[in-house]
Amino acid sequence: MAVKDYRELRVYQLAFESAVRIYEISQSFPTEERYSLTDQVRRSSRSVCANIAEAWRKRRYPRNFVSKLSEADAEAAETLVWLDFALRFGYISDETHKELSDHYDHICSQLALMMAEPEKWKPRKRGA
Repeated sequence: MAVKDYRELRVYQLAFESAVRIYEISQSFPTEERYSLTDQVRRSSRSVCANIAEAWRKRRYPRNFVSKLSEADAEAAETLVWLDFALRFGYISDETHKELSDHYDHICSQLALMMAEPEKWKPRKRGA
């Protein structure tokens, strides 16, 4: 079955669910982190999803597609940094950190595969 919408991509689904999980756990972060760690980790995790969606709409143009996927990859890496801080400060458990780190490592791997073969993702011409 061909993917017809970015929401069908496993990488998008994992990124979305991970961003939701980050939102949920970050609700318990201290209020003094509201404008730093909390906002940053939420923003970067959501940006992964947004960049995947934007890349999907640009897949007709391989360079643009790869560029947006690269931005998603960078945001995923940034999210990992914020999760490292949350772990260091004791805001999340080792288990939660491992779970989310594994998710973002997997997201980055999937994005790398997509960037390596952008032509594979080009929309098919109708009737072809």
